[in-house]
Amino acid sequence: MADVELVKKMLREVLTGNMSGPGVTLSRLQSEYKNLTGEQIPHKQMGHENLDTLLHSMPSVVRIERTRSGEVVCFASRSGETAHVAKLVARQRTSRKTGRPQMVNCQMRVKPAAPLVLNGRVCVGSDCVCVYVCSECVWLELKTVPSSPPCPLFPPSIHPSLFPPSVLIQHWHQSCSSLSLSLSPSFLLSFAPTPPPHPTSPTPLSSGKPKPHHSPKDYNPSVGGNYNTQQVQGRLREVLNKYSNGFWVSKLPQLYRELYKQDLPSEALKDLENWTHICTVEKPCSSNPNELLLYPTKDPLPLTPPSSSPSPPASPSSLSPDLKQKLGELLVKYSNGLWAHALPKLYLDTYKVKLPEHVLDNLSLLSDFCTVDYPMPDNPKRAILYKRSTEDENCNRRESAEERRAREEVGRRLSTQAVPPLLIPREEYPSVLVVEATNTNGVILRYIGEGYSQAQETLEDQMREFYCGQNNSSCTPLTSPTSGQLAAVRAEEEEEILRAQVTEVTADKVKVYYVDHGFSEVISKAKLFELHERFYKLPFQATKCKLAGLEPFCQEPAVLKRFESMASGKILLAEILERAQTPLVVLYDTSQDDDVNINAACVKALQDKTLASPLQVNSAYMNVAVRSVCSDGTIYCQLPSRGLAKLTEILEKTEAYFHSQVTSEFLVSRPFCGKSCLARYKGKWSRVEITNLHGSRVLDILFIDLGVQASVEVFELREVPPPFLRDLIKIPPQAVKCCLGNCCLADLAVSGVGSWTPDAVQWLRDAVLNSTDCSMKIAKLDETKRSVVHVYLYTDKNFHDPARSLNRQMAASDLFKHRGDVFLSSHSSNGTKPQLRRAHSGSGPRPTGGTSTPPGTPPPPSPTPPFKLPPLLDLPPAGHNMDIYVSVACHPGHFVLQPWRDMYKLVVLMGEMILYYNKTEEKPLKVEKNQIYAAKVENNWHRVLVKGVLTNSLVSVYELDYGKHELVSGTQLRPLIQEFRQLPFQGITAQLAGVKQRQWSEEASIVFRNHVEKKPLVAQLEAVQEAHHPWDRKLTVFLVDTSQEERDIWVHDIMAEFADELT
Repeated sequence: MADVELVKKMLREVLTGNMSGPGVTLSRLQSEYKNLTGEQIPHKQMGHENLDTLLHSMPSVVRIERTRSGEVVCFASRSGETAHVAKLVARQRTSRKTGRPQMVNCQMRVKPAAPLVLNGRVCVGSDCVCVYVCSECVWLELKTVPSSPPCPLFPPSIHPSLFPPSVLIQHWHQSCSSLSLSLSPSFLLSFAPTPPPHPTSPTPLSSGKPKPHHSPKDYNPSVGGNYNTQQVQGRLREVLNKYSNGFWVSKLPQLYRELYKQDLPSEALKDLENWTHICTVEKPCSSNPNELLLYPTKDPLPLTPPSSSPSPPASPSSLSPDLKQKLGELLVKYSNGLWAHALPKLYLDTYKVKLPEHVLDNLSLLSDFCTVDYPMPDNPKRAILYKRSTEDENCNRRESAEERRAREEVGRRLSTQAVPPLLIPREEYPSVLVVEATNTNGVILRYIGEGYSQAQETLEDQMREFYCGQNNSSCTPLTSPTSGQLAAVRAEEEEEILRAQVTEVTADKVKVYYVDHGFSEVISKAKLFELHERFYKLPFQATKCKLAGLEPFCQEPAVLKRFESMASGKILLAEILERAQTPLVVLYDTSQDDDVNINAACVKALQDKTLASPLQVNSAYMNVAVRSVCSDGTIYCQLPSRGLAKLTEILEKTEAYFHSQVTSEFLVSRPFCGKSCLARYKGKWSRVEITNLHGSRVLDILFIDLGVQASVEVFELREVPPPFLRDLIKIPPQAVKCCLGNCCLADLAVSGVGSWTPDAVQWLRDAVLNSTDCSMKIAKLDETKRSVVHVYLYTDKNFHDPARSLNRQMAASDLFKHRGDVFLSSHSSNGTKPQLRRAHSGSGPRPTGGTSTPPGTPPPPSPTPPFKLPPLLDLPPAGHNMDIYVSVACHPGHFVLQPWRDMYKLVVLMGEMILYYNKTEEKPLKVEKNQIYAAKVENNWHRVLVKGVLTNSLVSVYELDYGKHELVSGTQLRPLIQEFRQLPFQGITAQLAGVKQRQWSEEASIVFRNHVEKKPLVAQLEAVQEAHHPWDRKLTVFLVDTSQEERDIWVHDIMAEFADELT
């Protein structure tokens, strides 16, 4: 039984942190409880059928309410202690700031323009170009301002520090000539002003401590001496493409550091004059002979080799237009980037011709239409290619202008009594109430939560008071309704007033569509009232979405029937894949123990059950093909059937179809969990289902006809060609999940309490995987969720003799004699449960069993001892700032932060670890304390430090990149090879500066976690406590939340005031 008091305490912590909010939904309560404790709420272990009954049994802990939309919301029960905590939590949101009046917001704030104000400044060396704005003109004045903090006033394409002041004046003169007399809001947004100083500080320049700004050490210094010439030349070409009008050579190191977070090698500056095919170096007429100007080369001249010694032909210095177009088509398909090493195979598969070899040898040739990134600086061959967008420059300025125009448009609509459009929620997984669907490309739903269903309830309360109150003289009946007119409607059954739109008008009846609820009704004209203008401000709540993966079957009766039974009228979780006018979504039902992918379940409704493998107890089958043996003893077999024969025929036609097509339209550009597509297995295309995503480039798949799991890169997948899509969807998966029955231990065989040894698994694989004449007899059919078939397996056709079965042979062997708890059955957890959170933060499904990768991929490099630790994480000097992400927060005296600038490198590294370690077989490994390993935690591979080895084969590990402590099986550890020891460990422990360290109470720890955990913040480094090992280093930092437009929130101020309140 679960510890009831501990469960109550954890529930109270979750609910107390949200006491000042709108309550916690059941699904959110489950997720927050799991984030806090690492496990689901154990309602079944506590004797309750579902979570709802458990919560009702704890009135002292939780108070349950149900909204009008049917959503269950939980609140913390008010006791004397919790009421006091709630009061303090509420005060945090409006607590005044004390001390440290500096502003560190990385978002530029717009200050209202006075008739004549200093609206911004740009520093060039010791000079400062001050930008003055009035209602008629803009001008600049060159002043000397010592120690003035830099302000990025200019957009990226016109960076002021690259040009002499005269060039700046000329540029601003040209800009001012096109300005109207009154400055538009978009103009003020495009020139971000300096934030106003805090009232308690006369000026930022005169404060005791320097004004915080982002760390000037936000980069990795490159190694001196030899450098990667190809990489530097490629980056220089990108810089020159962006600043085609030229800039000072002296500014190149600074610009290189800002763009690539690395120092420009000093040797490269000396080689600039020799790179005439990339740039032109000019010496202007200047009093300073050391000042040089750098321009992109205009007419590159081919180098003429000496006539005396012939040399091999040089690689072309440019790409043909046709090659550029084809490469651009491939990169457009992968908006999240494509590994350069994958380009040759992808190009060959798509266009049936080889990629010219010189392209990979000189990636700088691609710089005019793509960006080349090197996430692993020590391995220049591992590059990621991104399609360059022509809208990259000035994107922030343009987005701000578009947002401002959208707000103005909304204002104009409201002035003419038009309703503003409904905005898609910002969160990745919003809750939705499904209303109905007559077409999966237009499912009607409503968003649940603050600003949506809650705002609608408030509106309907106001409408009921307005139209049904005693002073309802302003309610005007709508005597002559017209089609398309908005109205207030008195509902038939309840005393509710709802917003509706008239769709049809007859003699005494009208048909209306309830714009907030998504259904139509025919009512009497007497129930119509004019809709007052105050009720036009809330967007219509009923909206539409499109279900991903069901586009070709949007009106299939079987699909709509399945969707109706699984989704209509229920509150589900929606994963938003594409934020369009009609968003593309995947729906999940999270009310059960296992999350159900609604989209995938609707596709399965099209399967023809007559094509499934025939299964009957006591039936024998010959010509059985064993496709996979998992590490838990689960076996996946293919039985001769009509469906298997049809599948083989269609896949052969698909193979021929791909060979005849020269197009990139079949590349998978938007993967999602539950998607059906194709991937190669042993050189042939086979059906797969995506089971999990690791970032944007690495994913887990299941070969549904083979039972084989694999981790692949997204470029290895293909869409099913339309001519074969319906035929392939109709065929059910042909892999039958089996386990060995045991006649001697029949009662124990289904218990699933044992585990298979590696020797036993290997013996079974050697016996059946290469056999061409297997047969089996079904002993039992498991009708539960496991759907496992218990069989007797033979490597010949003598299935009449049980003694010849592999079951008996294994029972009589020595494979299990040294393990008393092992039985010839398995309790496989090899399900493909969809996971709602991507694996970026270390969460995801936990598939078990044999994980392999389709053949054809070159083996990864083998480890080369001795191993060394990664370099230390580079930190800014004391007093400087760095952007960070808090991955774990216990209390102000202990939390773990990650540098924001390198998080994408960590995602890339973890993807590489998944691809590498999921290929390797489990091998005996002697695990030692205080050593570094790779460990599989849930479905991700992490770099870990072993903290202790327990007697039950479990190992206590510490995730060096995320700061979490986990317990894993010793079989889930692998040696950490040298390739994965290049990136510094990203997790570093810290304590909060500005507060007195103490024994923090439970309430204070909850408040601190709610403010910082799982959030991007700005950290001002106060001190570094160095140590012998990287994981023992500790920082003392101030934490600042810069997410609010009007002010910065210093966390130590909140904690200091909270501590004072408690004392």
